[in-house]
Amino acid sequence: MRLTNTLFTKMKHWSKVYSNLPDSYINRVTERVFWRTPRGKPQYLQRTIKTKKFHFSIHRPWTQEFQVEHVHPPRKPMIHVEPIKDWSFFRGDRVEILVGPDKGKQGLVMDIIQERNWVIVEGLNTKVQCIGKTKNYPGTFLRVEQPLLVTTQVQLVDPFDLKGTPIEWKYTEEGEYVRVSSRTGRIIPMPETAKETIDYKDPKTYFEHPKDTKKDDVMEETFVASLKTFEMDIMEKMGIKEDRIAKKYYWY
Repeated sequence: MRLTNTLFTKMKHWSKVYSNLPDSYINRVTERVFWRTPRGKPQYLQRTIKTKKFHFSIHRPWTQEFQVEHVHPPRKPMIHVEPIKDWSFFRGDRVEILVGPDKGKQGLVMDIIQERNWVIVEGLNTKVQCIGKTKNYPGTFLRVEQPLLVTTQVQLVDPFDLKGTPIEWKYTEEGEYVRVSSRTGRIIPMPETAKETIDYKDPKTYFEHPKDTKKDDVMEETFVASLKTFEMDIMEKMGIKEDRIAKKYYWY
């Protein structure tokens, strides 16, 4: 089972949205402790220092490859990534490559790595890698897609004329926020694959499993905030009345 998962991860990397993983889980698996107070010290002296410097590559944080890369704190130079306010590339988009040997070719976005402003295009911008090489086995050579920078190396394809174009985000008359081609002024629709996750192809086709938490249970309001302490709340529910007289006290 472990080997199957590893090979499947090598074949296709999933974005965070596709994998449908919560942020709390991703933070937990990426957490690396590189110093901790030795045992035997008093409790109040215990201290843990955790690294927050991660080197993000094509391996997603929840994969085994990411764990291997971060066994020790990475000593690679800091890579400054300018955050993009309106992310414009989604899984299933047709894009045109602007650099490299595949310049001018078009393909579909297979994966998104927003931590580095990267996209991976299916079947393009590949590099040959040897996997499983040993003394008695020459290994298997595979073509692995390499990431492309969305700011300078790829462009979205306008479905009207099938040519690459810069885009901008605009509001329609109905108030919908859409991508518009700067050259033709036509709307570039969102791909259906962008809605796909590991649980469903489309949100409308998802059905609840027996072990899933029901929607009604999630929406049920089980806690009402009030200006009471825990003791006051218990006394009220059990019908206990406070008949003790508190001593006077002063604030200095």
